[in-house]
Amino acid sequence: MKTYQIVIAGGGAAGISVAASLKQRDSSLTIAIIEPSETHVYQPGQTLVGRGVMSLEQLKRPTRSFIPANVDWIKASVTEFKPESNEVALDNGDTLTYEHLIVSLGLKLNIEGIEGLSETLGQNGVTSNYVTELSAYTWEQVQQLRSGRALFTQPPMPIKCAGAPQKAMYLSCDYWLKEHRLSGVDVEFHNAGAVLFGVGEFVPVLESYVKKYGIDTCYGSTLIKVDGPAKKAWFKQGDGSVTETHFDLLHVTPAQCAPDVVAGSSLANDAGWVDVDQKTLQHTRFANVFSLGDVCSAPNAKTAAAVRKQVPIVADNLLAVRKQQSMPGVYDGYGACPLTVEVGKVVLAEFGYGGSLKPSFPLDPRVPRSLYWWMKTTGFPWVYWNLMMRGREWLVKTNP
Repeated sequence: MKTYQIVIAGGGAAGISVAASLKQRDSSLTIAIIEPSETHVYQPGQTLVGRGVMSLEQLKRPTRSFIPANVDWIKASVTEFKPESNEVALDNGDTLTYEHLIVSLGLKLNIEGIEGLSETLGQNGVTSNYVTELSAYTWEQVQQLRSGRALFTQPPMPIKCAGAPQKAMYLSCDYWLKEHRLSGVDVEFHNAGAVLFGVGEFVPVLESYVKKYGIDTCYGSTLIKVDGPAKKAWFKQGDGSVTETHFDLLHVTPAQCAPDVVAGSSLANDAGWVDVDQKTLQHTRFANVFSLGDVCSAPNAKTAAAVRKQVPIVADNLLAVRKQQSMPGVYDGYGACPLTVEVGKVVLAEFGYGGSLKPSFPLDPRVPRSLYWWMKTTGFPWVYWNLMMRGREWLVKTNP
C-alpha cells in the first residue's frame, strides 16, 4: 500500500491538466495519476474527423508524453473508492492511500441502454462521433450516402458537449449540399429534449441552419431500439408512444452516465455523479475530495472548455484546504460549445450557470464566423496540447 499527498483518479484531459497545474504551484507535492490508457485522445476533434477535416491520427498522443515530471503514473483502473478510509482500490490488486483525492474519471457512454445498438454500431450505416474510432466511419458513411434518410439523435441530458449531436448533422448536411445531394436526403433530428439548444440566444441562428438544410426536427423523441441489418430505428415519443422509421444513415448519441465505480460509491449523488459544491468543486461530504470534468455533479456543460476553467479552481482550492485556509476559487459554470454549422463557419457559444452568456471576445457570439472556425480547427487544439495539458493557464481566472 502506497501513500500520496494527492491521488488523481482518471488521467484524461481533466486529470492530467490538474496534476500539471498543482505541480506548477507546488513542485514538492507527491501525486499519482490512475489511468489505464496509453493513448490520449483530443475528443473535441472527433466531430471534425466525422467531416473529414481532421484525421484520427491527429487526435492521438501518447499519455506518457503528458504525465508531469515527478508524478507517478499508475497504469490501472479504479475498482473501489473508500473515502471513509482515504483509500482507492485498483484492478491490479493494489490499494493507494491519500491525503486528498481528485476524481476526474469522465463519463460512460451507455451504449447498452439502446436495444440492438452494440450489435450494429460501426456497421450497417450506424455510427457515432462519440466513439473515437467510429468518427472516421461517420465520414465514410456521409460520403457514401447519395440519397435516402439520415437520422441524427440526441438523448436526455446530461451529455458530453450538448451541441455535438447537431454539429455532426450540420457538417453532414453541409457536405451533401456542396455535393448537390441534399435535396435527395431526408434529414431528421430526433431530440429527446424540448428545444434545439439550451441557451436561448443561440436558438435563432441554429434554426436558420435547420431551415437552410431542410432538417425535420422531432422533439421529445428518444432512440430506444435499432435493427441495423433491417435499417430500422424505434423512438419513444413524449406521449409514451413508439414510432418506427427506416434509415440509410443513423448517427447515434448514446445516453451518458457516470462510470459504475463512481455511481456505486459513497462519493455519488442520487444521479450517480460525484457530489460537489458547484462553485468550489469540493465534495459536499468529504472535505478532502474534489472533482472536475464530466464526472462531477456541477450543472455546467460537459466540455473541454469547462475543464480548462475548472482546473485552476480545483488546484487553488485544494491547496488552500491543505493549508487550512479559505478556498479562493469560484467556478461560474463556464463552458463553451463551438457549433460547427458549416465547414468554415462556427457559432461560438460560451455560457455559464443559468445560461448566462460569457463571451471571450467583443463580437456578437450569435453570428457564425470564419475566425471561430480557425479557432476550432487550429487554435483550440494548440491551446489544449501546449497550454492546458501542460499546466499553463492562459486567460483563466479562478474567481469572478
